[in-house]
Amino acid sequence: MTQRQSKPALTSQTRSVRDHETPTGQSGSMSDPTSGTSARGPHPWPRRITDFLHLSRTAGASDTDTADDTSLWRMRTTVKDRPGSLATLCAVLAKCRIDILTLHTHPLASGTVDEFLLRAPASLLSEDLLAAVRRGGGTDVWAERADAHDLVDAPARAIALATCTALDPAELPLALRSLLGRCSVRSVPAYSPTGVPSAETVPAEGTLNGTSMRLRDGTGGTVIVERPSLPFTPSEFARARALVALDASLGPRQPYEGAPAASSAPAASSNGQEVTIRRVGTAAHAAAAALHGRCSDQTLRMRYHGPLGDVDKYLGHLLDPRFGRTLGAYTASGRLVGLGHLLWDGDEAEVALLVEDAWHRRGIGTALLGRLAVLAVREGCTNVYAVTRRTNKAMVAAMRGLGLPLDHQVEDATLVITATLDHDAIHALAPDGGAGLFEAGAPEH
Repeated sequence: MTQRQSKPALTSQTRSVRDHETPTGQSGSMSDPTSGTSARGPHPWPRRITDFLHLSRTAGASDTDTADDTSLWRMRTTVKDRPGSLATLCAVLAKCRIDILTLHTHPLASGTVDEFLLRAPASLLSEDLLAAVRRGGGTDVWAERADAHDLVDAPARAIALATCTALDPAELPLALRSLLGRCSVRSVPAYSPTGVPSAETVPAEGTLNGTSMRLRDGTGGTVIVERPSLPFTPSEFARARALVALDASLGPRQPYEGAPAASSAPAASSNGQEVTIRRVGTAAHAAAAALHGRCSDQTLRMRYHGPLGDVDKYLGHLLDPRFGRTLGAYTASGRLVGLGHLLWDGDEAEVALLVEDAWHRRGIGTALLGRLAVLAVREGCTNVYAVTRRTNKAMVAAMRGLGLPLDHQVEDATLVITATLDHDAIHALAPDGGAGLFEAGAPEH
């Protein structure tokens, strides 16, 4: 079974170094403050930035490293806001042959939080990087691996995240994750599926408390953003609040290109065919393999994480009731067009969906997922989680459609969404209470 892990987020790219943040939270691109007259005209560059750039060019960093033997790091530390402090840190990094690609600053009352994108020798270990930063005077140091996605200009990235959020409300948690780096994002609806008000309340302006922020979304629910050890800065809080406010100002809108809202009743196809959902077991192996054969490579990649040539090999485990429960969506003619899997993982369970391409966007995945959640509750599970690609908007929308509190974790291109189960939500998720899914004789195997 897929193990859930939390992983770093991605940041910005540009080779240019950023100046101090302005009072409005903007960052300006630097010209050359060490070469006399700058394109900024008469406004002086901060002394700490000037010292930093001068040392980064003159200290003994080797020019022999290539992209093949270097690695990217995202690093953050607090530095005293006084002339020479950043220069000292820069000199230590230069001695370790660490190149500073970008710098973004978060001014605070008692110092400055500096966020770097670094290129370092591939052999550099994280503990060596942290030790070097501390020798340079940095405190509260945090670092994680970065990749080429971090080499995106910060304003361009912010615009892209806003665009994604505007086009699809299901993108908001992922956008916050990309905006703020390594963190968890949990969505708590204003009301449960049965109409019970949430115990989570937050003022309209939101709240910031160290490593946690709470924001009110457009439906009156709460978005909770948390990360271990690293407090959010006021600038980060303002950016997150602006993104959530954008989502709220656009109001309700259809996610995932008009996908149907959550419902446990499967939709009818264009020719009037309907599907029914029932438990299946190992006897459905041949039908499931045939379903694989009718699915596109893209659909299979969204469902499975291994080589496409191996997908049929997974069916023995997936259909075995010793390891979980499987639901099948069948047409009136008996053709299997969708599968939903619930795989045991202690007090939790993993959910996974596969729907034949010709039957996409007809509510089948949503119906399967709602009934899988009912099965999980009946089996005593406290949470269900989906492990998928972060580009799988259909799965994101289906999980969001459950109307349950959700937690989002991103690891590179992999997205893990966890839903907290509520026993009172069973009949809302499946109005018939999941009838037909719990007979003693089902499924055949």
